[in-house]
Amino acid sequence: MKEYILITGASSGIGYQMAIQLAEKDKNLILVARSEEKLRKLQEELINFYKISVYYIVKDLSVVDNAIELYGEVLERNLLVTGLVNNAGVGTYGEFIETSLEEELKMIDLNISSLVVLNKLFATEMVARGSGRIMNVASLMAFLPFPYYSVYSATKSFVLAFTETLAFELGGTGVVVTALCPGPIDTGFYTETMLKANMVRTNKPVHPEVVAEEGVKLLLYGKGKKIVGSMNWLLSNLPRLMPDFLMMKIKKYLAGQS
Repeated sequence: MKEYILITGASSGIGYQMAIQLAEKDKNLILVARSEEKLRKLQEELINFYKISVYYIVKDLSVVDNAIELYGEVLERNLLVTGLVNNAGVGTYGEFIETSLEEELKMIDLNISSLVVLNKLFATEMVARGSGRIMNVASLMAFLPFPYYSVYSATKSFVLAFTETLAFELGGTGVVVTALCPGPIDTGFYTETMLKANMVRTNKPVHPEVVAEEGVKLLLYGKGKKIVGSMNWLLSNLPRLMPDFLMMKIKKYLAGQS
């Protein structure tokens, strides 16, 4: 029976690049995102060029019930998922009292609730088989929660904490759970306002291909968490070295605009 790696948020950014790099390694794929046009095009390209098996499923995972439906559709098609990449996510920038509550609730559902659903359903199946690998995409902001990214930072802190504890619980089952923690990435994630922030200007976004390469290695062979980039590793460790009040001033500067 063919084995598949399922990637959410596969139509762009890290997910798109991971799909290409996994295809290069002859991995069969299930691509998930909201845009059928982009998914169909990527499916055709991967099948034609790499001669692998590729399915796509159109789902908006900011609606939690769609995550449950996604799992159901995988079962209906009798597809064996041995690898799961929870990459889909969004963020907003701005003062909390001024940002959209509706958008933030959808963000929580996408970044947290649907991720938990997919971990629960697929991990249960993997444990029963005695093998499997799951990678959840967190962020540098899991270590450095920034002002003006309050809800987004909190969702990524959840993802990291959840991943680390789940990895411990599943130790010895044959199922490995890891967390990829990138910093700024050169994708459509960043709005014009975000790009003006000091953090982005001083810590230049990297191409998603670079992050995807680290993600593929972590998914297939790694354990624990991976912070992408030496500068991001340094920034992630600053809270251990500085008092909270000084750290918050630094984060406020990085999140703000000069």
